[in-house]
Amino acid sequence: MSVVTQDYRMVIGGAWVESESGARFEATSPATGEPLGTVPEGTRDDAQRAIAAANAARRDWAARSAFERAAAMDRVADLIEERRDDLARTLTLDQGKPLHAEAYGEVEELVVYWRMAAADATRIHGSLPPSVDAAKRILAYRVPRGVVGVITPWNWPYTMPAELIAPALAAGNPVVWVPAPSTSVCAVKLAECVVDAELPAGVFSMVTGPGPVAGDEIAGNPGTHAVGFIGSIATGLQVAGRAAGKTTLLELGGNGPMVVLDDADLDAAAEASLAASFLCAGQSCTAGELFLVHKAVHDEFVERLRATVQRSVRLGDPFAEETTMGPLNNAPTAEKMDRHVADALERGATLIAGGARA
Repeated sequence: MSVVTQDYRMVIGGAWVESESGARFEATSPATGEPLGTVPEGTRDDAQRAIAAANAARRDWAARSAFERAAAMDRVADLIEERRDDLARTLTLDQGKPLHAEAYGEVEELVVYWRMAAADATRIHGSLPPSVDAAKRILAYRVPRGVVGVITPWNWPYTMPAELIAPALAAGNPVVWVPAPSTSVCAVKLAECVVDAELPAGVFSMVTGPGPVAGDEIAGNPGTHAVGFIGSIATGLQVAGRAAGKTTLLELGGNGPMVVLDDADLDAAAEASLAASFLCAGQSCTAGELFLVHKAVHDEFVERLRATVQRSVRLGDPFAEETTMGPLNNAPTAEKMDRHVADALERGATLIAGGARA
């Protein structure tokens, strides 16, 4: 598929802008390595401008009715539905997910996140707790927290941001978002939907650029009042440290095992392993990175797993309808995979499928 490259911009205060430094970085396709365009390399000053714009818009957005904010969330969802094909194609180009097997599914899930936020906006209610004084009434009600800084990863570049941005906006909080650099084109496409939904200027900003710069600024800056982060444990600890004293929501990776007991349906277990470990080419924070298999069924399970992988996993052109697995997203991840395989073989593992780059 031919790719038209272009120079993308980021959003600050409702306007599409360049970085104050003028610097840009190149976005490339993980499947082919071909350029997709260039993206502004945001700085701390850019992040500070976005935070200032968010604070300027804070009172107005908080004062809007819940139903008005819900309508804005629905407008974003409507635009995503209208642009479904473009969003899915961009996801395949920029992240690498196979178009038919995964990309369209993520876009459909993205719509659901914004619809849920719209519904939840009208259900944020208070309470009337009992008073020790019978002549008085106590009313407890929820108010927006303030400016929310959002830092998100590249494995689900649409739905991971949406699960933080949409509820924050729906609850009356302006958002400053720093997406993962390696899926910045996806981020721009999602940001276009938010901007075109005509939220007040400053309520939503997106600063593209390196996490240790732009992301670090929104985590530590006193102008953000809450921080949401999705990513690795190591980076999450750094974000938590920089955001000390603020409300934080950290969704981090783990190593949950897949357990196969001696009475398991082995065909079902082998099929389940595909979603557990191969979804998004294994680049999932909930991926099954370890299998604990009862020794009584170990050999049979391995054989069924081998057959299932060879039958169902199709690595190839992510735009091809038969492809079920796309490329790893970036070079450091691919290099880490090479190290993992080499280390396992050196320690006595047996290779049953794959094991080398295509």
